[in-house]
Amino acid sequence: MRKFSSYGSVDTELHYYAPRKKLSERAYSQLIGENPDKGGHYITAWGPRQTGKTWLMQQVLFRLQEDERFDVVPIVLQTIPEERDINGVIRYISADIAKVLNKPVKGIDTPETFEALFSRETLDKPLILILDEFDNLSEKVIAGLVKAFRNIYIRRQNQAGKTSGEKDYLLHSLALIGVRAVLGIENVTGSPFNVQRSLHIPNLTFDETAGMFKWYEQESGQKIEADVVERLFYETQGQPGLTCWFGELLTETFNENNPAVTMRDFEIVYAAALDLLPNNNILNIISKARQEPYKQLVLEMFKTDAKIPFRYDDSMINFLYMNGVADWESVDKTRHYLKFSSPFAQRRLFNCFANDLFRDTGKLYEPFEDLSNVITAESLNMKNLLLRFQDYLLKNRDWLLKNAPRRGDLRIYEAVYHFNLYMYLQAFLRSRKGEVYPEFPTGNGQIDLIIKYKGRTYGVEVKSYTDKPGYDEALDQAARYAEKLGLVEITLALFIEAVDDDNRNKYEVLYSDTKRGVTVRPVFVEIGSRA
Repeated sequence: MRKFSSYGSVDTELHYYAPRKKLSERAYSQLIGENPDKGGHYITAWGPRQTGKTWLMQQVLFRLQEDERFDVVPIVLQTIPEERDINGVIRYISADIAKVLNKPVKGIDTPETFEALFSRETLDKPLILILDEFDNLSEKVIAGLVKAFRNIYIRRQNQAGKTSGEKDYLLHSLALIGVRAVLGIENVTGSPFNVQRSLHIPNLTFDETAGMFKWYEQESGQKIEADVVERLFYETQGQPGLTCWFGELLTETFNENNPAVTMRDFEIVYAAALDLLPNNNILNIISKARQEPYKQLVLEMFKTDAKIPFRYDDSMINFLYMNGVADWESVDKTRHYLKFSSPFAQRRLFNCFANDLFRDTGKLYEPFEDLSNVITAESLNMKNLLLRFQDYLLKNRDWLLKNAPRRGDLRIYEAVYHFNLYMYLQAFLRSRKGEVYPEFPTGNGQIDLIIKYKGRTYGVEVKSYTDKPGYDEALDQAARYAEKLGLVEITLALFIEAVDDDNRNKYEVLYSDTKRGVTVRPVFVEIGSRA
């Protein structure tokens, strides 16, 4: 019986996997070429980390190796030190090709002799070369190699009247597998490799994810509730590494051999994945998000007043996308905005930054203070709780925000106040056995805090007040989210530097959405000067 695996490349005989036939066929047909006699294409197989680039190209490799018209050589460049010069890399590639083809290749050790490696004098028949982890090489080495590949490509194109096997150079096709540098994004001199075709390796679709769990059901006889698969896909957005990790936890680590894997099982697994278990995939995402200067953009991504346009050629956005921190969402197929790669990754990052900044919340109230207007043995007064947080923040602002990260204009990031509210609520409710946790319904522009206390669920949507249109939109957004949660009332916390009594009385008015049967209670939370 197969297992789920999130460690290295998937073995199709041992593990559950998504065949990804369309992607595989596309890569195969590009490397073979529409008309193999005329040659194949030079392609870059790229995508964020842990999307299955290596595994997909392995499936293509196995198929290519059955075609006797070609020699096929796969080379993994991961072990080559980044500081190695181009001559050393050329010797490494030449030695691997010589070993696979059992040919005595000698004297290929400089950029000047590299092209000769692919000549008719060296090779016996058309060669398909697959270079994995290509962007592990330094920018200078990449530039030198792709210049040689481009020259070979152009020379082959100039011999259009000859078949692939008759041309002076026998590099039939080339696949460069990598994350970002392959496309020249970080090459300040401009990438000379403008002859390649792009093969983007995306996350799994919902159908591909569901298919693996259906496969597990058939082999194990254990049913997995549909809600579990839907929630798993929502939390991971089909990222293969996280998807298979959750699959492993559900079917092995926390599987109690009940007739079905239920939502209760998922909640147990999710809590463990969130708080207890190490996973290299998510730890790498956190590590990259913490790095400067990228941390600044990650903090901006938590803001709720405006979306950030997604630009692939923005080096910071590119870095976060390729390392699995960020993704994009499309509006009307013409506007694209930056968002977090998945709700699970966003929550891990939210918890991480909140703990980094506000592990110590200080004193929240005096030992004999009367809190009955905020909390009783049966219920919470959310408005008074938020106003109490406001007083706490303004009173302790100097030491609490002393080391808070700041934007280029020296103003504190909006997200810092959201982190502080979350940690305050956690500390306030902990001794009373209340729970609070963040949710991110859209990946950007919305942060919701869910509070559970004495069998009741409270929802708090967190926003920064910008203007009246933004306020109206926030009311509608909060009502929609309350309906989704099955709540008849939700609180809208509006962070603002200062608000006078007149505007507080004007805007802190209950909003009734009769269509949804929901009431929204807006509450302004003053944060003082952001400077």
